[in-house]
Amino acid sequence: MAGTAVTMGMAAVDVPISEKKANDLPGALALPVGLALVAGGAAAIAVVPLLGVVLLLAGALALAGLNAVAPGQARVVTLFGRYVGTIRVNGLRWVNPFTKRHRVSTRIRNHETATSKVNDADGNPIEMAAVVVWQVADTAKAVYGVENVVAFVATQAETAVRHVAGSYPYDARGQERLSLRENADEITSRLSAEIAERVAAAGVHVVESRITRLSYAPEIAQVMLRRQQAEAVVDARRRLVDGAVGMVRQALEQLTEQGLVDLDEERKAAMVSNLLVVLCSESATQPVVNTGTLYQ
Repeated sequence: MAGTAVTMGMAAVDVPISEKKANDLPGALALPVGLALVAGGAAAIAVVPLLGVVLLLAGALALAGLNAVAPGQARVVTLFGRYVGTIRVNGLRWVNPFTKRHRVSTRIRNHETATSKVNDADGNPIEMAAVVVWQVADTAKAVYGVENVVAFVATQAETAVRHVAGSYPYDARGQERLSLRENADEITSRLSAEIAERVAAAGVHVVESRITRLSYAPEIAQVMLRRQQAEAVVDARRRLVDGAVGMVRQALEQLTEQGLVDLDEERKAAMVSNLLVVLCSESATQPVVNTGTLYQ
């Protein structure tokens, strides 16, 4: 029931089923007709039994074709194993009473994947989980394309999370590349696109997906934390030194331009050393007052 087989040469190609509108009628018309037939049959069965039975059967068939379609639901209609359409109009609807109707939810649903433990692109074990917001867009594919649409979405979402987690490094480490931690928006977009591609066969539309958990695995979490702290310290010191060098350069240039003092190369080196100590030191420096000349 996944589609109609079409013979092309020696091979049979399965043509997938897509949703189409069912031939339904307003139930408000069929309901009083069915009730009237049942009432007429009950009244006539004592007088003309055959006519009464016929009216009762006709009334039962009229009532059997009624369907109450609630908001956020649809009915997939099949006739003797053949898909004939989908009822999406809310309220009381009537279709051929010999058809079978499958209830399908079209509400927006969430699925949160289990925390997956995988290796990132650098080979480091990480833990990652995501939430997927999805909705059935094609009811025919959701019913006939897969065995169980909810289980299918869950499996494909977890597979996509594992694939994305293993395709990118956890941290870029200063390199020009996408990383799971630093490029959350780009990674999320690619995750949504991959999940949407995987669940397209089930007629599912992915509204969005978000990463809900991202961390190093417990066995290396402490080591990676210390490394991140060391990298942060090195980066902070690099910025501090760059700023100090700029300030020293500016001080020397201003002293030279304004002619306040004439320093030889040795005294410049001493001044640079002292200024760098003052600017880069983590603790407060103690000033020393020179009561002699500049060269004593």
